[in-house]
Amino acid sequence: MPTRILYNAQCPICNAEICHYREYAEKRGIVFGFDDLMQVDPIAYGVTQDQAARRLHILHEDRVLSGMDAFRVIWQQMPRYRWLGRITGLPLVKQIANAVYDHVLAPVLYASHKRRIARQAQGD
Repeated sequence: MPTRILYNAQCPICNAEICHYREYAEKRGIVFGFDDLMQVDPIAYGVTQDQAARRLHILHEDRVLSGMDAFRVIWQQMPRYRWLGRITGLPLVKQIANAVYDHVLAPVLYASHKRRIARQAQGD
C-alpha cells in the first residue's frame, strides 16, 4: 500500500509543497496517495480535522506518522530529497528539526489556517 499523505489544501504553503511532491512523484512513477483534509474524513489517520490542520500526517506501512517523522518518510521515497531525509534524521539535527517544526513552523501555519477559517466564516 502506498504512503498516503493528509494535507491542508487550503493552506497556500502546504498545498504548494504537496503539489510539488505530487508532480515530482508522478513524473518518476513514485506512488503516493494524497488526501485533502477538507475533503476526507481524517479519522483514517486517527485524528480530527483540527488535529490534522496542526501538522502533516501520513499513513505508512499501517502506521500514522506526523510532523518531521512524516516528512522524512516522504523524502526518503523521493531520490531528490533522500539527502534531506537522512540529514534531518541525524541525532542532533533531528532534535533541532523536530523542535523548529513543532514549535515554530507548524504553529505559525496552524494560526494562519485558523485566521483563514475565521475570515471565511465572517464572509458567510
